[in-house]
Amino acid sequence: MSMYGRDPWGGPLEICHDSATDDDRSRNMDLDRAALSRTLDETQQSWLLAGPGEQGRKKKRYVDLGCLLVSRKLFLWTVGVLVAAAALAGIAAGIAAAIPRHQPPAQPLDQYTIALREALMFFNAQKSGKLPKHNNVSWRGDSCLKDGRSDQSFRRDLSGGYYDGGDAVKFNFPAAFSMTLLSWSVIEYSAKYEAAGELAHVRDTIKWGADYLLKTFNSTADTIDRLVAQVGSAAMSPGSTLPNDQYCWMKPELIDYPRPVVECHSCSDLAGEIAAVLAAASIVFKDNRAYSHKLLHGATTVWKFADDRGRRASYSPRGSDAAKFYNSTRYYDEYVWAGSWMYLATGNSSYLQRVTDPKLAKQAGAFSAGKDYGVFSWDNKLPGAQVLLSRLRLFLSPGYPYEEMLRTFHNQTSIIMCSYLPVFRSFNRTKGGLIQLNHGMPQPLQYVANAAFLASVFSDYLEAADTPGWYCGPHFYSVEVLRSFARTQMEYILGKNPLKMSYVVGYGKHYPKHVHHRGASIPKKGGYRGCREGLHWRDSKKPNPHIIHGAMVAGPDRHDGFKDVRRNRNYTEATLAGNAGLVAALVALSGEGHGLDKNSMFSAVPPMFPTPPPPPAPWKP
Repeated sequence: MSMYGRDPWGGPLEICHDSATDDDRSRNMDLDRAALSRTLDETQQSWLLAGPGEQGRKKKRYVDLGCLLVSRKLFLWTVGVLVAAAALAGIAAGIAAAIPRHQPPAQPLDQYTIALREALMFFNAQKSGKLPKHNNVSWRGDSCLKDGRSDQSFRRDLSGGYYDGGDAVKFNFPAAFSMTLLSWSVIEYSAKYEAAGELAHVRDTIKWGADYLLKTFNSTADTIDRLVAQVGSAAMSPGSTLPNDQYCWMKPELIDYPRPVVECHSCSDLAGEIAAVLAAASIVFKDNRAYSHKLLHGATTVWKFADDRGRRASYSPRGSDAAKFYNSTRYYDEYVWAGSWMYLATGNSSYLQRVTDPKLAKQAGAFSAGKDYGVFSWDNKLPGAQVLLSRLRLFLSPGYPYEEMLRTFHNQTSIIMCSYLPVFRSFNRTKGGLIQLNHGMPQPLQYVANAAFLASVFSDYLEAADTPGWYCGPHFYSVEVLRSFARTQMEYILGKNPLKMSYVVGYGKHYPKHVHHRGASIPKKGGYRGCREGLHWRDSKKPNPHIIHGAMVAGPDRHDGFKDVRRNRNYTEATLAGNAGLVAALVALSGEGHGLDKNSMFSAVPPMFPTPPPPPAPWKP
């Protein structure tokens, strides 16, 4: 018989064959009977009498861990010890967390960061219109809500914006410059603003100004033919008794007289500055695409107006308020300044071609060495534009056909920086060390703050570009020399001067108490005395009832003297343009390191592939 059958699933079926013989099986049975015939002890009997389940539990004295056989008792003891240890560790950690720790003291803020927080508060005190709830200036309220609508020839809303200084006039030319300067500082030093806890604050400040400037022309149109230059009046005709923002001394919240709107139809300088601020602000707010696009569209529209050959003229004709308070000496510097910002905001190379035109540079004063060469201000934007274009060359190096003019601007920037150093005699200094950029004329501090910012930011450019310094003729100076200039000038403003006085209100223990400012000089309650009756508060010898925090006053005279007198605006008035430079210089010097954001400014600039220069002319024998 075959040992292999057929598996019903198709395979072979093997039949196991027991090879044991009958004799073997018989012997095994005999052994079993012998074992059972012996007397069993109690343990053995319990094994036999135990049920199947009990017998299984008794036999499992070991734990099989796969590759290891461990005694059950040892295993359970080990697990218990581990669980107890974990519990004790948790209890210890909880107790340690509950015990109050001695925290190391926080690093004290540097003087520039402290002053920066104060300086930004000045803009809150200068706001016009319906104030936001978080304005944080208790003695200010809504004011001049009917601006624009109350002028029968205008009839459009112009509320908002900023009052320029101690009065209630809104001069759009210096206001726009102030917002451009703040925008520049945010683009460069957003990380430093954030470290100081002021990034949101300064962005709100810029937006408040930009929103108002968008109202000064038809910002939704592609072309315009007019622009608002000013709201309010500062005219002081001899014998005139008409109430206006200079004639009256009263809080802006109580103004009840008409406020005229001044428009211009040919004002390239003003239009150029508004284009600059809207373009720069569009970079600041690039994280808000809709708002950034709105700003950039407005900048493009107003730039076309500024560059219209048929409308090229100054915004400040002779005899106007603007000519008296903020006269513009030329408008070509605004073309270079605004064109630079337009290129940075759009990446459109036509703007770069425009600003690197040698003819435009000559018209802007780039090749002249007048007494105001290198003095950056609301009237002279060329030094700022030269620094901006030097940045472009240092970090992007566009090459031909822009390189020649960019190198010229870079060299001129180096010359300006040399003129700031004490070893050169381009500008005098007071005995206390304050540089006289306006040649001993009143209100010097705004020019000093602007220069400190340019020196700081240019030194940061050099360091970020791995350049240790720059040449003044045959002599090489390190970036630290520039920073030292900026620090000494700002330290003078903050109190390191012969009078030991801080010229920033609210900073330090000794600062001006009689600031030339209507709102700060009149008590919030019971202070109203009408238009001319308010002169009682102007002429009072008592300190202002309200502290206008962060206001940098006009400053000392050329002999380091200062008169804390409310009536004398040449000493005690603070302005938007002055404080914008102050804020920019303070943030540049605050914190540690240069803290420069190298890329944000170029976010709209496409990758550059420089055009090779044309080949040389063929050789002729």
